[in-house]
Amino acid sequence: MPEISTLLLLGLVGLLGGAAGGYQIRSKKLREEEARVSEKTRHELQEANSRSKELLFDAKNEALRIQEEAKKEEREKRVQLDKMEKRIETKEETLDKQLREAEKTKTELESKVVAVRSLKEEVQKLYEQQKGQLERVASLSKDEARELLLKKVEEEAKEDLIAQIRKTEKDLHDEAELRARSMIVDAIQKYAAETTMESTATIVNIPNDEMKGRIIGREGRNINTFEELTGIDVIVDDTPGSIVISGFDLVRRYVAKIALERLVEDGRIHPARIEEVVKKAKEEVTQLIRELGEKAAFEAGVVGLPVELLKLLGRLKFRTSYGQNVLKHSMEVAFLAASLATDLGADGALCRKAGLLHDIGKAMDHEIQMPHSLIGRDILKKFGLPRELVHCVEAHEGDCFAETIEAKIIQVANRISESRPGANKENLENFVKRLREIETVANSFEGVRKSYAVQAGRQVRVFVEPSVIDDLQAAKMVHRIAAQIEDQLQYQGEIKVDVIREIRVEDVAK
Repeated sequence: MPEISTLLLLGLVGLLGGAAGGYQIRSKKLREEEARVSEKTRHELQEANSRSKELLFDAKNEALRIQEEAKKEEREKRVQLDKMEKRIETKEETLDKQLREAEKTKTELESKVVAVRSLKEEVQKLYEQQKGQLERVASLSKDEARELLLKKVEEEAKEDLIAQIRKTEKDLHDEAELRARSMIVDAIQKYAAETTMESTATIVNIPNDEMKGRIIGREGRNINTFEELTGIDVIVDDTPGSIVISGFDLVRRYVAKIALERLVEDGRIHPARIEEVVKKAKEEVTQLIRELGEKAAFEAGVVGLPVELLKLLGRLKFRTSYGQNVLKHSMEVAFLAASLATDLGADGALCRKAGLLHDIGKAMDHEIQMPHSLIGRDILKKFGLPRELVHCVEAHEGDCFAETIEAKIIQVANRISESRPGANKENLENFVKRLREIETVANSFEGVRKSYAVQAGRQVRVFVEPSVIDDLQAAKMVHRIAAQIEDQLQYQGEIKVDVIREIRVEDVAK
Protein backbone atom coordinates (compact mmCIF):
# COMPACT_ATOMS: atom_id res chain seq x y z
CA MET A 1 0.00 0.00 0.00
CA PRO A 2 2.71 2.47 0.88
CA GLU A 3 4.38 1.72 -2.48
CA ILE A 4 1.21 2.46 -4.38
CA SER A 5 0.80 5.78 -2.62
CA THR A 6 4.41 6.63 -3.39
CA LEU A 7 3.90 5.83 -7.05
CA LEU A 8 0.75 7.95 -7.21
CA LEU A 9 2.56 10.82 -5.50
CA LEU A 10 5.45 10.58 -7.93
CA GLY A 11 3.07 10.46 -10.84
CA LEU A 12 1.21 13.52 -9.58
CA VAL A 13 4.49 15.39 -9.02
CA GLY A 14 5.61 14.48 -12.52
CA LEU A 15 2.32 15.61 -13.97
CA LEU A 16 2.49 18.92 -12.20
CA GLY A 17 6.08 19.39 -13.31
CA GLY A 18 5.17 18.67 -16.90
CA ALA A 19 2.28 21.09 -16.76
CA ALA A 20 4.48 23.79 -15.33
CA GLY A 21 7.11 23.20 -18.01
CA GLY A 22 4.50 23.32 -20.74
CA TYR A 23 3.12 26.53 -19.37
CA GLN A 24 6.60 28.05 -19.34
CA ILE A 25 7.20 27.01 -22.93
CA ARG A 26 3.83 28.32 -24.09
CA SER A 27 4.36 31.60 -22.25
CA LYS A 28 7.71 32.00 -23.94
CA LYS A 29 6.19 31.40 -27.41
CA LEU A 30 3.42 33.90 -26.71
CA ARG A 31 5.94 36.51 -25.67
CA GLU A 32 8.00 35.90 -28.81
CA GLU A 33 4.86 36.11 -31.04
CA GLU A 34 3.77 39.31 -29.33
CA ALA A 35 7.22 40.79 -29.83
CA ARG A 36 7.16 39.82 -33.54
CA VAL A 37 3.67 41.34 -34.09
CA SER A 38 4.70 44.51 -32.29
CA GLU A 39 7.78 44.82 -34.48
CA LYS A 40 5.73 44.29 -37.61
CA THR A 41 3.14 46.83 -36.52
CA ARG A 42 5.84 49.35 -35.71
CA HIS A 43 7.44 48.78 -39.11
CA GLU A 44 4.07 49.25 -40.93
CA LEU A 45 3.41 52.41 -38.90
CA GLN A 46 6.78 53.77 -39.99
CA GLU A 47 6.03 52.97 -43.64
CA ALA A 48 2.56 54.55 -43.33
CA ASN A 49 4.07 57.68 -41.86
CA SER A 50 6.58 57.81 -44.66
CA ARG A 51 3.86 57.45 -47.35
CA SER A 52 1.71 60.07 -45.63
CA LYS A 53 4.59 62.51 -45.70
CA GLU A 54 5.13 61.83 -49.41
CA LEU A 55 1.42 62.29 -50.21
CA LEU A 56 1.32 65.47 -48.19
CA PHE A 57 4.36 66.76 -50.06
CA ASP A 58 2.79 65.90 -53.44
CA ALA A 59 -0.46 67.57 -52.42
CA LYS A 60 1.37 70.71 -51.41
CA ASN A 61 3.23 70.76 -54.74
CA GLU A 62 -0.06 70.27 -56.71
CA ALA A 63 -1.75 73.02 -54.75
CA LEU A 64 1.14 75.36 -55.49
CA ARG A 65 1.00 74.46 -59.19
CA ILE A 66 -2.77 75.08 -59.38
CA GLN A 67 -2.30 78.35 -57.54
CA GLU A 68 0.37 79.46 -60.05
CA GLU A 69 -1.84 78.54 -63.02
CA ALA A 70 -4.78 80.40 -61.53
CA LYS A 71 -2.63 83.50 -61.06
CA LYS A 72 -1.35 83.21 -64.62
CA GLU A 73 -4.91 82.89 -66.03
CA GLU A 74 -6.01 85.82 -63.94
CA ARG A 75 -3.19 87.94 -65.35
CA GLU A 76 -4.14 86.97 -68.94
CA LYS A 77 -7.82 87.82 -68.38
CA ARG A 78 -6.86 91.12 -66.84
CA VAL A 79 -4.79 91.93 -69.92
CA GLN A 80 -7.76 91.04 -72.19
CA LEU A 81 -10.10 93.18 -70.12
CA ASP A 82 -7.71 96.09 -70.43
CA LYS A 83 -7.66 95.68 -74.21
CA MET A 84 -11.46 95.51 -74.37
CA GLU A 85 -11.79 98.64 -72.26
CA LYS A 86 -9.44 100.46 -74.61
CA ARG A 87 -11.43 99.36 -77.67
CA ILE A 88 -14.72 100.41 -76.07
CA GLU A 89 -13.29 103.79 -75.20
CA THR A 90 -12.06 104.19 -78.81
CA LYS A 91 -15.53 103.28 -80.21
CA GLU A 92 -17.24 105.67 -77.84
CA GLU A 93 -14.99 108.48 -79.00
CA THR A 94 -15.73 107.56 -82.67
CA LEU A 95 -19.48 107.45 -82.03
CA ASP A 96 -19.39 110.79 -80.25
CA LYS A 97 -17.56 112.26 -83.22
CA GLN A 98 -20.05 110.80 -85.73
CA LEU A 99 -22.97 112.02 -83.63
CA ARG A 100 -21.57 115.55 -83.61
CA GLU A 101 -21.10 115.39 -87.39
CA ALA A 102 -24.66 114.03 -87.86
CA GLU A 103 -26.07 116.86 -85.76
CA LYS A 104 -24.12 119.30 -87.85
CA THR A 105 -25.36 117.71 -91.13
CA LYS A 106 -28.94 117.72 -89.86
CA THR A 107 -28.72 121.41 -89.11
CA GLU A 108 -27.32 122.10 -92.59
CA LEU A 109 -30.06 120.00 -94.26
CA GLU A 110 -32.80 121.79 -92.35
CA SER A 111 -31.36 125.07 -93.56
CA LYS A 112 -31.28 123.78 -97.16
CA VAL A 113 -34.89 122.49 -96.90
CA VAL A 114 -36.04 125.93 -95.82
CA ALA A 115 -34.12 127.46 -98.71
CA VAL A 116 -35.57 124.97 -101.23
CA ARG A 117 -39.11 125.61 -100.01
CA SER A 118 -38.59 129.31 -100.40
CA LEU A 119 -37.14 128.79 -103.91
CA LYS A 120 -40.05 126.51 -104.86
CA GLU A 121 -42.55 129.14 -103.79
CA GLU A 122 -40.76 131.69 -105.92
CA VAL A 123 -40.70 129.34 -108.95
CA GLN A 124 -44.40 128.57 -108.51
CA LYS A 125 -45.17 132.28 -108.45
CA LEU A 126 -43.13 132.80 -111.64
CA TYR A 127 -44.85 129.78 -113.29
CA GLU A 128 -48.28 131.16 -112.47
CA GLN A 129 -47.31 134.55 -113.81
CA GLN A 130 -45.93 133.04 -117.07
CA LYS A 131 -48.98 130.80 -117.40
CA GLY A 132 -51.30 133.75 -117.03
CA GLN A 133 -49.32 135.73 -119.58
CA LEU A 134 -49.37 132.83 -122.08
CA GLU A 135 -53.12 132.34 -121.66
CA ARG A 136 -53.68 136.05 -122.20
CA VAL A 137 -51.45 136.06 -125.30
CA ALA A 138 -52.91 132.84 -126.84
CA SER A 139 -56.46 133.38 -125.62
CA LEU A 140 -56.46 129.64 -124.60
CA SER A 141 -56.60 127.83 -121.28
CA LYS A 142 -54.13 125.11 -120.36
CA ASP A 143 -56.55 122.28 -121.14
CA GLU A 144 -57.55 123.86 -124.43
CA ALA A 145 -53.90 124.26 -125.46
CA ARG A 146 -53.13 120.62 -124.57
CA GLU A 147 -56.13 119.39 -126.54
CA LEU A 148 -55.19 121.52 -129.54
CA LEU A 149 -51.62 120.23 -129.47
CA LEU A 150 -52.66 116.60 -129.19
CA LYS A 151 -55.18 117.00 -131.99
CA LYS A 152 -52.58 118.52 -134.28
CA VAL A 153 -50.06 115.77 -133.51
CA GLU A 154 -52.75 113.13 -134.06
CA GLU A 155 -53.71 114.59 -137.44
CA GLU A 156 -50.11 114.71 -138.56
CA ALA A 157 -49.39 111.14 -137.43
CA LYS A 158 -52.75 109.62 -138.41
CA GLU A 159 -51.77 108.56 -141.91
CA ASP A 160 -48.45 107.18 -140.71
CA LEU A 161 -50.20 105.25 -137.95
CA ILE A 162 -52.75 103.77 -140.36
CA ALA A 163 -50.04 102.70 -142.77
CA GLN A 164 -48.01 101.18 -139.95
CA ILE A 165 -51.04 99.34 -138.56
CA ARG A 166 -51.92 97.93 -141.98
CA LYS A 167 -48.34 96.82 -142.54
CA THR A 168 -48.23 95.18 -139.11
CA GLU A 169 -51.56 93.44 -139.71
CA LYS A 170 -50.37 92.14 -143.08
CA ASP A 171 -47.11 90.87 -141.60
CA LEU A 172 -48.95 89.17 -138.75
CA HIS A 173 -51.47 87.63 -141.16
CA ASP A 174 -48.72 86.31 -143.43
CA GLU A 175 -46.78 84.95 -140.49
CA ALA A 176 -49.88 83.35 -138.97
CA GLU A 177 -50.85 81.75 -142.28
CA LEU A 178 -47.32 80.42 -142.77
CA ARG A 179 -47.22 79.04 -139.24
CA ALA A 180 -50.68 77.51 -139.60
CA ARG A 181 -49.67 75.77 -142.81
CA SER A 182 -46.51 74.53 -141.18
CA MET A 183 -48.43 73.11 -138.19
CA ILE A 184 -50.98 71.45 -140.46
CA VAL A 185 -48.28 69.91 -142.62
CA ASP A 186 -46.45 68.66 -139.53
CA ALA A 187 -49.65 67.14 -138.16
CA ILE A 188 -50.37 65.39 -141.48
CA GLN A 189 -46.80 64.09 -141.70
CA LYS A 190 -46.98 62.67 -138.17
CA TYR A 191 -50.03 60.64 -139.18
CA ALA A 192 -49.57 59.56 -142.79
CA ALA A 193 -52.03 56.64 -142.89
CA GLU A 194 -53.29 55.06 -146.06
CA THR A 195 -56.72 56.09 -147.33
CA THR A 196 -58.84 53.25 -148.64
CA MET A 197 -62.31 53.24 -150.16
CA GLU A 198 -65.03 50.90 -148.95
CA SER A 199 -66.72 48.79 -151.60
CA THR A 200 -70.36 47.68 -151.63
CA ALA A 201 -69.57 44.10 -152.66
CA THR A 202 -67.61 41.20 -151.19
CA ILE A 203 -66.36 38.09 -152.95
CA VAL A 204 -66.63 34.71 -151.21
CA ASN A 205 -64.54 31.89 -152.64
CA ILE A 206 -66.13 28.43 -153.04
CA PRO A 207 -64.35 25.10 -153.65
CA ASN A 208 -66.32 24.20 -156.82
CA ASP A 209 -69.24 25.32 -158.95
CA GLU A 210 -71.41 22.49 -157.61
CA MET A 211 -71.59 24.42 -154.34
CA LYS A 212 -73.48 27.22 -156.16
CA GLY A 213 -76.42 24.90 -156.73
CA ARG A 214 -76.48 23.87 -153.08
CA ILE A 215 -76.37 27.52 -152.00
CA ILE A 216 -79.35 28.32 -154.26
CA GLY A 217 -81.28 25.27 -153.07
CA ARG A 218 -84.46 23.71 -154.41
CA GLU A 219 -86.56 26.42 -156.06
CA GLY A 220 -84.21 29.03 -154.55
CA ARG A 221 -85.23 28.14 -150.98
CA ASN A 222 -81.75 28.39 -149.48
CA ILE A 223 -80.66 31.62 -151.15
CA ASN A 224 -84.02 33.29 -150.38
CA THR A 225 -83.73 32.34 -146.70
CA PHE A 226 -80.13 33.60 -146.59
CA GLU A 227 -81.05 36.93 -148.23
CA GLU A 228 -84.02 37.40 -145.89
CA LEU A 229 -82.00 36.77 -142.74
CA THR A 230 -78.99 38.88 -143.73
CA GLY A 231 -80.53 41.60 -145.89
CA ILE A 232 -77.75 41.06 -148.43
CA ASP A 233 -78.06 40.37 -152.13
CA VAL A 234 -76.30 37.13 -153.16
CA ILE A 235 -75.14 37.16 -156.78
CA VAL A 236 -74.48 33.72 -158.25
CA ASP A 237 -73.15 34.19 -161.78
CA ASP A 238 -70.86 32.36 -164.18
CA THR A 239 -67.68 33.50 -162.43
CA PRO A 240 -65.87 30.30 -161.51
CA GLY A 241 -64.94 29.61 -157.89
CA SER A 242 -66.64 32.67 -156.31
CA ILE A 243 -69.95 34.18 -155.22
CA VAL A 244 -70.58 37.92 -154.79
CA ILE A 245 -72.53 39.28 -151.82
CA SER A 246 -73.64 42.86 -152.32
CA GLY A 247 -75.07 45.42 -149.91
CA PHE A 248 -74.43 48.93 -148.66
CA ASP A 249 -74.58 48.02 -144.95
CA LEU A 250 -71.11 46.80 -143.91
CA VAL A 251 -72.39 45.04 -140.79
CA ARG A 252 -74.91 43.00 -142.75
CA ARG A 253 -72.34 42.23 -145.42
CA TYR A 254 -69.75 41.11 -142.87
CA VAL A 255 -72.32 38.87 -141.13
CA ALA A 256 -73.32 37.42 -144.51
CA LYS A 257 -69.68 36.79 -145.45
CA ILE A 258 -68.94 34.91 -142.20
CA ALA A 259 -72.15 32.89 -142.40
CA LEU A 260 -71.68 31.97 -146.08
CA GLU A 261 -68.06 30.94 -145.56
CA ARG A 262 -69.06 28.66 -142.69
CA LEU A 263 -71.93 27.15 -144.63
CA VAL A 264 -69.62 26.42 -147.55
CA GLU A 265 -67.04 24.90 -145.21
CA ASP A 266 -69.62 22.81 -143.36
CA GLY A 267 -71.48 21.65 -146.49
CA ARG A 268 -74.84 21.40 -144.71
CA ILE A 269 -76.95 24.06 -146.38
CA HIS A 270 -80.68 24.21 -145.60
CA PRO A 271 -82.97 26.88 -144.08
CA ALA A 272 -82.67 25.70 -140.47
CA ARG A 273 -78.89 25.47 -140.68
CA ILE A 274 -78.76 28.87 -142.37
CA GLU A 275 -80.75 30.44 -139.50
CA GLU A 276 -78.43 28.86 -136.93
CA VAL A 277 -75.23 29.98 -138.67
CA VAL A 278 -76.50 33.54 -139.33
CA LYS A 279 -77.58 33.91 -135.68
CA LYS A 280 -74.17 32.78 -134.44
CA ALA A 281 -72.41 35.10 -136.91
CA LYS A 282 -74.45 38.06 -135.64
CA GLU A 283 -73.44 37.26 -132.05
CA GLU A 284 -69.78 37.07 -133.05
CA VAL A 285 -70.01 40.36 -134.93
CA THR A 286 -71.55 42.00 -131.84
CA GLN A 287 -68.56 40.84 -129.78
CA LEU A 288 -66.20 41.92 -132.57
CA ILE A 289 -67.74 45.41 -132.56
CA ARG A 290 -66.87 45.83 -128.88
CA GLU A 291 -63.32 44.58 -129.45
CA LEU A 292 -62.92 46.97 -132.37
CA GLY A 293 -64.03 49.87 -130.19
CA GLU A 294 -61.59 48.92 -127.43
CA LYS A 295 -58.74 48.51 -129.92
CA ALA A 296 -59.45 51.87 -131.57
CA ALA A 297 -59.52 53.64 -128.19
CA PHE A 298 -56.25 51.96 -127.16
CA GLU A 299 -54.46 52.87 -130.41
CA ALA A 300 -55.72 56.45 -130.20
CA GLY A 301 -54.49 56.74 -126.58
CA VAL A 302 -57.97 57.34 -125.10
CA VAL A 303 -58.86 55.65 -121.80
CA GLY A 304 -61.80 55.63 -119.42
CA LEU A 305 -64.64 55.31 -121.95
CA PRO A 306 -67.80 53.40 -120.88
CA VAL A 307 -68.28 49.93 -122.38
CA GLU A 308 -71.50 50.86 -124.19
CA LEU A 309 -69.77 53.86 -125.74
CA LEU A 310 -66.96 51.57 -126.93
CA LYS A 311 -69.57 49.39 -128.61
CA LEU A 312 -70.96 52.39 -130.48
CA LEU A 313 -67.41 53.34 -131.44
CA GLY A 314 -66.80 49.83 -132.80
CA ARG A 315 -69.92 50.11 -134.99
CA LEU A 316 -68.21 52.91 -136.88
CA LYS A 317 -65.93 50.25 -138.39
CA PHE A 318 -68.96 49.20 -140.44
CA ARG A 319 -69.98 52.73 -141.40
CA THR A 320 -68.73 54.81 -144.31
CA SER A 321 -68.86 58.53 -145.01
CA TYR A 322 -68.25 59.55 -148.61
CA GLY A 323 -66.56 56.20 -149.09
CA GLN A 324 -64.23 56.70 -146.11
CA ASN A 325 -64.36 54.26 -143.20
CA VAL A 326 -65.70 56.31 -140.27
CA LEU A 327 -63.68 54.52 -137.54
CA LYS A 328 -60.41 55.02 -139.43
CA HIS A 329 -61.41 58.62 -140.09
CA SER A 330 -62.16 59.15 -136.37
CA MET A 331 -58.78 57.75 -135.34
CA GLU A 332 -57.08 59.95 -137.92
CA VAL A 333 -58.89 63.05 -136.60
CA ALA A 334 -57.83 62.11 -133.04
CA PHE A 335 -54.14 61.98 -134.01
CA LEU A 336 -54.31 65.17 -136.08
CA ALA A 337 -56.18 67.09 -133.36
CA ALA A 338 -53.71 66.00 -130.66
CA SER A 339 -50.77 67.08 -132.81
CA LEU A 340 -52.31 70.49 -133.54
CA ALA A 341 -53.23 70.96 -129.87
CA THR A 342 -49.62 70.32 -128.85
CA ASP A 343 -48.37 73.02 -131.24
CA LEU A 344 -51.06 75.51 -130.18
CA GLY A 345 -50.81 74.94 -126.43
CA ALA A 346 -54.36 73.55 -126.14
CA ASP A 347 -55.61 70.55 -124.16
CA GLY A 348 -54.14 67.62 -126.11
CA ALA A 349 -55.95 64.89 -124.13
CA LEU A 350 -59.32 66.59 -124.68
CA CYS A 351 -58.65 67.03 -128.41
CA ARG A 352 -57.56 63.40 -128.75
CA LYS A 353 -60.73 62.12 -127.09
CA ALA A 354 -63.01 64.55 -128.95
CA GLY A 355 -61.38 63.63 -132.27
CA LEU A 356 -62.03 59.94 -131.67
CA LEU A 357 -65.67 60.52 -130.67
CA HIS A 358 -66.60 63.39 -133.01
CA ASP A 359 -68.52 61.12 -135.44
CA ILE A 360 -70.05 58.83 -132.78
CA GLY A 361 -73.49 60.04 -133.89
CA LYS A 362 -73.03 58.24 -137.22
CA ALA A 363 -73.42 54.96 -135.37
CA MET A 364 -77.07 55.91 -134.80
CA ASP A 365 -77.93 58.33 -137.63
CA HIS A 366 -79.77 55.61 -139.57
CA GLU A 367 -82.15 55.27 -136.59
CA ILE A 368 -82.51 58.94 -135.54
CA GLN A 369 -83.37 61.69 -138.01
CA MET A 370 -81.00 64.39 -136.79
CA PRO A 371 -77.57 65.75 -137.80
CA HIS A 372 -74.99 63.27 -136.58
CA SER A 373 -73.15 65.97 -134.60
CA LEU A 374 -76.26 66.60 -132.49
CA ILE A 375 -76.87 62.86 -132.11
CA GLY A 376 -73.28 62.55 -130.86
CA ARG A 377 -73.87 65.41 -128.43
CA ASP A 378 -76.89 63.65 -126.92
CA ILE A 379 -75.02 60.33 -126.70
CA LEU A 380 -72.09 61.86 -124.80
CA LYS A 381 -74.46 63.72 -122.47
CA LYS A 382 -76.20 60.42 -121.74
CA PHE A 383 -72.88 58.90 -120.65
CA GLY A 384 -72.07 61.95 -118.48
CA LEU A 385 -68.92 63.05 -120.31
CA PRO A 386 -67.46 66.54 -119.65
CA ARG A 387 -69.14 69.61 -121.13
CA GLU A 388 -65.95 70.65 -122.98
CA LEU A 389 -65.87 67.29 -124.79
CA VAL A 390 -69.58 67.43 -125.65
CA HIS A 391 -69.15 70.94 -127.10
CA CYS A 392 -66.28 69.82 -129.35
CA VAL A 393 -68.47 67.05 -130.78
CA GLU A 394 -71.58 69.16 -131.34
CA ALA A 395 -69.61 71.97 -133.01
CA HIS A 396 -67.35 69.94 -135.33
CA GLU A 397 -69.69 70.33 -138.35
CA GLY A 398 -70.59 73.96 -137.64
CA ASP A 399 -74.06 73.15 -136.29
CA CYS A 400 -73.24 75.52 -133.43
CA PHE A 401 -70.57 78.16 -132.81
CA ALA A 402 -67.22 76.79 -131.62
CA GLU A 403 -66.58 78.55 -128.30
CA THR A 404 -63.23 76.96 -127.39
CA ILE A 405 -59.92 76.54 -129.16
CA GLU A 406 -60.25 72.75 -128.75
CA ALA A 407 -63.58 72.78 -130.65
CA LYS A 408 -61.97 74.76 -133.48
CA ILE A 409 -59.05 72.33 -133.59
CA ILE A 410 -61.53 69.43 -134.03
CA GLN A 411 -63.15 71.31 -136.92
CA VAL A 412 -59.77 71.82 -138.59
CA ALA A 413 -58.64 68.20 -138.05
CA ASN A 414 -61.95 66.93 -139.45
CA ARG A 415 -61.56 69.07 -142.57
CA ILE A 416 -57.97 67.91 -143.04
CA SER A 417 -58.98 64.25 -142.86
CA GLU A 418 -61.95 64.73 -145.19
CA SER A 419 -59.94 66.73 -147.74
CA ARG A 420 -57.04 64.33 -148.14
CA PRO A 421 -56.64 62.95 -151.67
CA GLY A 422 -58.77 59.84 -152.17
CA ALA A 423 -60.62 60.26 -148.85
CA ASN A 424 -63.82 61.71 -150.27
CA LYS A 425 -66.05 59.92 -152.75
CA GLU A 426 -69.36 61.74 -152.79
CA ASN A 427 -70.95 59.45 -155.40
CA LEU A 428 -70.62 56.39 -153.17
CA GLU A 429 -71.99 58.29 -150.18
CA ASN A 430 -74.98 59.50 -152.16
CA PHE A 431 -75.56 55.93 -153.33
CA VAL A 432 -75.54 54.60 -149.77
CA LYS A 433 -77.78 57.47 -148.65
CA ARG A 434 -80.31 56.63 -151.38
CA LEU A 435 -80.39 52.98 -150.28
CA ARG A 436 -81.05 54.02 -146.68
CA GLU A 437 -83.84 56.34 -147.81
CA ILE A 438 -85.48 53.48 -149.72
CA GLU A 439 -85.39 51.26 -146.62
CA THR A 440 -86.69 54.12 -144.44
CA VAL A 441 -89.73 54.58 -146.71
CA ALA A 442 -90.51 50.85 -146.63
CA ASN A 443 -90.07 50.59 -142.85
CA SER A 444 -92.51 53.46 -142.27
CA PHE A 445 -95.51 51.24 -143.08
CA GLU A 446 -97.31 49.45 -140.28
CA GLY A 447 -96.83 45.70 -140.22
CA VAL A 448 -93.38 45.76 -141.85
CA ARG A 449 -90.91 43.55 -139.97
CA LYS A 450 -87.79 44.56 -141.90
CA SER A 451 -86.79 45.69 -145.36
CA TYR A 452 -83.62 45.50 -147.44
CA ALA A 453 -82.57 47.56 -150.46
CA VAL A 454 -80.59 45.30 -152.80
CA GLN A 455 -79.45 45.12 -156.40
CA ALA A 456 -77.73 48.52 -156.10
CA GLY A 457 -81.02 50.13 -155.15
CA ARG A 458 -82.99 48.68 -158.06
CA GLN A 459 -84.98 46.40 -155.75
CA VAL A 460 -86.37 46.57 -152.20
CA ARG A 461 -87.51 43.48 -150.36
CA VAL A 462 -90.09 44.09 -147.67
CA PHE A 463 -90.82 41.35 -145.12
CA VAL A 464 -94.13 41.76 -143.27
CA GLU A 465 -95.61 40.19 -140.16
CA PRO A 466 -97.96 37.44 -141.41
CA SER A 467 -100.13 37.75 -138.33
CA VAL A 468 -100.75 41.45 -139.02
CA ILE A 469 -100.76 41.65 -142.83
CA ASP A 470 -102.78 39.19 -144.88
CA ASP A 471 -102.39 38.47 -148.58
CA LEU A 472 -104.82 41.19 -149.67
CA GLN A 473 -103.17 43.81 -147.48
CA ALA A 474 -99.75 42.73 -148.79
CA ALA A 475 -100.95 43.29 -152.36
CA LYS A 476 -102.19 46.77 -151.40
CA MET A 477 -99.00 47.56 -149.47
CA VAL A 478 -96.68 46.86 -152.39
CA HIS A 479 -98.48 49.51 -154.45
CA ARG A 480 -98.50 52.05 -151.61
CA ILE A 481 -94.78 51.59 -151.00
CA ALA A 482 -94.00 51.99 -154.71
CA ALA A 483 -96.13 55.13 -154.87
CA GLN A 484 -94.46 56.66 -151.80
CA ILE A 485 -90.99 55.94 -153.19
CA GLU A 486 -91.96 57.67 -156.44
CA ASP A 487 -93.33 60.64 -154.49
CA GLN A 488 -90.54 61.16 -151.93
CA LEU A 489 -87.32 59.99 -153.61
CA GLN A 490 -85.32 61.03 -156.65
CA TYR A 491 -83.61 58.27 -158.63
CA GLN A 492 -82.86 57.04 -162.11
CA GLY A 493 -84.46 53.99 -163.70
CA GLU A 494 -86.89 51.78 -161.81
CA ILE A 495 -87.10 50.31 -158.32
CA LYS A 496 -88.78 46.94 -157.92
CA VAL A 497 -90.77 46.47 -154.70
CA ASP A 498 -91.29 42.95 -153.34
CA VAL A 499 -93.55 42.42 -150.32
CA ILE A 500 -92.90 38.98 -148.84
CA ARG A 501 -95.34 37.32 -146.47
CA GLU A 502 -94.22 33.95 -145.20
CA ILE A 503 -95.94 31.66 -142.73
CA ARG A 504 -93.80 28.91 -141.25
CA VAL A 505 -95.30 26.16 -139.10
CA GLU A 506 -92.92 24.06 -137.04
CA ASP A 507 -93.19 21.10 -134.69
CA VAL A 508 -90.79 18.72 -132.98
CA ALA A 509 -91.02 14.94 -133.18
CA LYS A 510 -90.10 13.30 -129.88
